[in-house]
Amino acid sequence: MIRIAVGQEDFDIAVETRRVAGQGGGAIASFIGQVRDDGNLASLELEHYPAMTEKALTAIAEQALSDWPLHAVTIIHRVGKLVVGDNIVLVLTASDHREAAMESCSFIMDKLKTVAPFWKKETRTDGATKWIEERPSDIEAAGKWKN
Repeated sequence: MIRIAVGQEDFDIAVETRRVAGQGGGAIASFIGQVRDDGNLASLELEHYPAMTEKALTAIAEQALSDWPLHAVTIIHRVGKLVVGDNIVLVLTASDHREAAMESCSFIMDKLKTVAPFWKKETRTDGATKWIEERPSDIEAAGKWKN
């Protein structure tokens, strides 16, 4: 089972975890990304092109299902204006074994950071804005996964 959702609404971690748990397996791995406070961030705005984003997220989930013995993959990504502490992304993977669940969850996050077409703009507390560029560390992390 693959569940992909992109939108402005927040997600309920407990509900999503129960949904994945219902698909079987004994191991669920999760990653929750939130807007972090660097001391000067007022907000983060995420934009996307819906058809392109859904296709990319589905391809990442399908690759995870192909590479690991998974029962379920959930990827939920928020868009719109978010503030410090808001949830941005939720990734859940379920497998019979913890190693597969944890590795696949890491794979999905690494690929999300470099492959998924999201554009992020920071607004600083002084009103300055800046589009966020891909970081070399994100590229390096995604590169460790061979297709």
